[in-house]
Amino acid sequence: MGAAGSSALARLGLPAPRLPAQPRPAWLGVAALGLAAVALGTVAWRRVGPGRRRRRQQVGTVAQLWIYPVKSCKGVPVSAAECTPMGLRSGHLRDRFWLVINEKGNMVTARQEPRLVLISLTCEGDALTLSAAYTKDLQLPITAPASNAVLKCRVHGLEIEGRDCGEAAAQWITSFLKTQPYRLVHFEPHMQPRNCHQIEEPFPPTDQVAYPDASPFLILSEASLTDLNSRLEKKVKAINFRPNIIVSGCGVFAEDSWDELLIGDVELRRVMACSRCILTTVDPDTGIMSRKEPLETLKSYRLCDPSEQKLYGKSPLFGQYFVLENPGTIQVGDPVYLLGN
Repeated sequence: MGAAGSSALARLGLPAPRLPAQPRPAWLGVAALGLAAVALGTVAWRRVGPGRRRRRQQVGTVAQLWIYPVKSCKGVPVSAAECTPMGLRSGHLRDRFWLVINEKGNMVTARQEPRLVLISLTCEGDALTLSAAYTKDLQLPITAPASNAVLKCRVHGLEIEGRDCGEAAAQWITSFLKTQPYRLVHFEPHMQPRNCHQIEEPFPPTDQVAYPDASPFLILSEASLTDLNSRLEKKVKAINFRPNIIVSGCGVFAEDSWDELLIGDVELRRVMACSRCILTTVDPDTGIMSRKEPLETLKSYRLCDPSEQKLYGKSPLFGQYFVLENPGTIQVGDPVYLLGN
């Protein structure tokens, strides 16, 4: 329930809770807490497995869901998405299942080509469409022909395959970026994913991704973004940070302490914070990289604890990486619950 506790109690004709002036018997405090929990509906119990129950407390609401079909390209907002072990899925669109590579097979991102953020890949019916401003759209088949080559690619030093999407896609992207020849590849279900644990040590060995940097899910709160923007002269958008799930109705950096979340039937577990790089300084509307903000401001107040420098180095932290514990579908407006024992 998204309403504040006091207003919920008021609607039920109950007074807002106040600190007692005099000590009361302990059982009275327990009883009052129990009544408040029933009235608010934000603290409940979730049964997990035979005879096991877990406490849950609402900490926010799903405000936005984003899928980024092509790594570093424009995001697609969706109203609902399936949570799979390898990220969000909506129909044929999957998160970072397409990748731009150079002639050597190395990934190309907005770190090297900032104007990638201006390219979108959308899906309608049986066709994919590549779009960008002042450029004619290109339609591609959802499934690349089996006769197209499977290419060996490298993403952050790890090898992974991708089905070449053909000459038309390669020429379209190359023509738009106007720097060097590029190709578009697609990750197919039978291909071997990258192991998250090989990318970042805190991830379990069982978690895998296609072309994302490290994790299948990135969660960010609206409050954290608002706090950052209060420190900046030029405001930035959530998509500067490319989150998958944006949560409203929580405190600033509340996501830093959410160890296990329940959204609908979907359970997500936090692994580590997301360390930020120069890609965040690319304006998603213009494709221009400033190389300074918001990264410099984040460095002024979002560096890790010295004990974690081996993991994060000197990069600022913004948003949290999660992995899937229980699959299902989530949608905008869903309550976000924190699970506890």
